[in-house]
Amino acid sequence: MLDWLYTAISWVMARWHSLWNLAFGDPPAESGLSGLSWVLAIVFLVVTIRLILFPLFVKQVKSQRAMQELQPELAKLRKQYGSDRQGMAVAQQAMFKERGVNPLAGCLPILPQIPVFLSLFHVLRRLAPDKQGLYSWSDELTDQAARAKLFGAPISASFNMNGEKERAILEIASYGTIRTVAFVLILVMCATTYFTQKQIMSRSGPVEGQAAMVQKLMLYGVPLSLFVSGFIFPIGVLIYWMINNLWTLGQQFFILRKMPPPGSPGANAKTGPDKPIDPRTLAPKPGAKPVRTKGGRGGAAPSSTTSAETALDAPDTVADGAPQAGGSTAAPRSGGGSRPGSGQGPANRGKRKRR
Repeated sequence: MLDWLYTAISWVMARWHSLWNLAFGDPPAESGLSGLSWVLAIVFLVVTIRLILFPLFVKQVKSQRAMQELQPELAKLRKQYGSDRQGMAVAQQAMFKERGVNPLAGCLPILPQIPVFLSLFHVLRRLAPDKQGLYSWSDELTDQAARAKLFGAPISASFNMNGEKERAILEIASYGTIRTVAFVLILVMCATTYFTQKQIMSRSGPVEGQAAMVQKLMLYGVPLSLFVSGFIFPIGVLIYWMINNLWTLGQQFFILRKMPPPGSPGANAKTGPDKPIDPRTLAPKPGAKPVRTKGGRGGAAPSSTTSAETALDAPDTVADGAPQAGGSTAAPRSGGGSRPGSGQGPANRGKRKRR
């Protein structure tokens, strides 16, 4: 059912092998350069796949950053809905739809790599000297791939083998060489996987609760599972996984340098603290007239006070509307217009002197 995928992976490897074989001058099948051309074919299979998946990686980073920005609002929703999981789920979906965030976008670069890894594992596991052609490879090309070696160990061999393939491989290499090379590659594969997971944690920023537990499980669980399963992987698959991890480390290092996660030390260092204002930048330029702010000496009164003074300066009027003469006394107004105990006084008593 997956023969088309096995054929596609084999075809890409054959194209890269023919290119490097031409660059090395078509070396003999048993030579080190022939083995190196097949190793480089696996390396550039990784390069080809990762370049195709790079747009998905960009979407993954954007999705993670969008989820980080939504964390405060998600915390409010958790506090609002409490134990109502259904209501919380509906509110989250509405928020994701409104903001255009897809939480599953974080898995986009990983999912397509799984069938590629399984296909390479299937092809290399079936490789053996003097075997018929596999998946668009001729008999001669298949035999060359089965005999290609890295430090004396065939790329089709694994730490543990059995059956007919074991007998065919042991005719061209020793178990000691195969297991030494395979064990070193297993250790390097596990180490690069650990550092890759640790870098992913740095890229995603600080998390709490269940997400932190999942991250810790991935940090230690994935390398441990690879250490156990690595003993059945062909050496070519170990090379593929190691190069894939190194590519991921370099790619994430570039992203973390260019776009550090919000709230991380890298983001704070990139933003920098607020710089103090230099008083010299506020001083007038040489020859320019200083600009004084409006207001009187000792602090100007607000405009509402000025309006009140204007109202007090207006002359009082008698009941019939005629203005009183200055200095004369006025009859008390109906309703007690004068202050209690003040008696009758001039109508414009308390009038302030105009400035």
